Amino acid sequence: METEIRYISDASNVPVETQAIKPTQKDGELLDAYSNAVCGAVDKVGPSVVKVDVTRVMSRQSFFHNEPAEIKGGGSGFIFTNDGFILTNSHVIHDADQVSVTLSDGRNYEAKVIGDDPGTDIAVIRIDAPDLVAAELGDSGSLRVGQLVIAIGNPYGFQWTVTSGVVSAVGRSLRAYSGRLIDDIIQTDAALNPGNSGGPLVNSRGEVIGINTAIILPAQGICFSIPSDIAKFVAAKLIQDGRIRRGYIGISGQNVTVHDQVVQAHKLSSGKGVLVVGMERGSPAHTGGVIPKDVIVELDGKPVEGIDDMHKLLTEEQIGHEAKITVLRGYDKLMLTIVPEEWGKPSEKVPAE
Repeated sequence: METEIRYISDASNVPVETQAIKPTQKDGELLDAYSNAVCGAVDKVGPSVVKVDVTRVMSRQSFFHNEPAEIKGGGSGFIFTNDGFILTNSHVIHDADQVSVTLSDGRNYEAKVIGDDPGTDIAVIRIDAPDLVAAELGDSGSLRVGQLVIAIGNPYGFQWTVTSGVVSAVGRSLRAYSGRLIDDIIQTDAALNPGNSGGPLVNSRGEVIGINTAIILPAQGICFSIPSDIAKFVAAKLIQDGRIRRGYIGISGQNVTVHDQVVQAHKLSSGKGVLVVGMERGSPAHTGGVIPKDVIVELDGKPVEGIDDMHKLLTEEQIGHEAKITVLRGYDKLMLTIVPEEWGKPSEKVPAE
């Protein structure tokens, strides 16, 4: 019998006798099955994956005058309808002056930005081209930890690069570059690099179950994708309206802890809230009576434990409708009425005194 000697950590160098493992025909069949699954998924989705190139024109200060400077960038994306709609990341195309798309067969087209949502880091662009192959959006809600996934993209300009791995975790939270928190993020160890952004994360059936969006440096094998269920909702809204409508009340704040005595005295459901440190003049909060140094603890009866809770509660349905906001002002609890507006209206800042 063939044996090998292994030593267990630092436990006195005690020899352990184990039986050597010999490859079997069944092992080869399993490896072939794995390879076939990856190849089949790539064959199905590969023609839908595109390379996205962007140009941003910036003003560059010279000795004599401002000179325009072109900044090149890009990422990945994938076609999800036969009439040319493409999903990618918002941070890939945001504020781009020119967007072009290269298909897997080498064809190149100018693309139009249909909609862009920095809050979820999702964007939709479109090309006018014949004979397009659309990828199928799968059900990210059915993902299981350990499930095989494949990433396809253009890292560092190496076009249509394929990597594979597993779903490392589901239900993660990731802060988008806009500052908003995205929930239900997929964590994977399928290798991603700059240039993979916007490319598809695919299951073994060739269904897109995520949009690759971020990595953690210098860690290895910690990569994140926006789930397809979020992408479906956001893409539909972007195609319909060109944007995602979100409520806005016009404050800047910071997360704070409320003193236990105040929590007990006012029978609050939580010991946390949002301290108002700045406010925009003429904003819903300003006209509703909120002042700097107020601590917001509830919105329409729902606890507000931090800025992220405020973002989640200020949905499209809140826009234009009265909402009750509960604040702590000193030791007093007040309930004020505000009417959230659609986010994006500029106004004047009123700093805390």
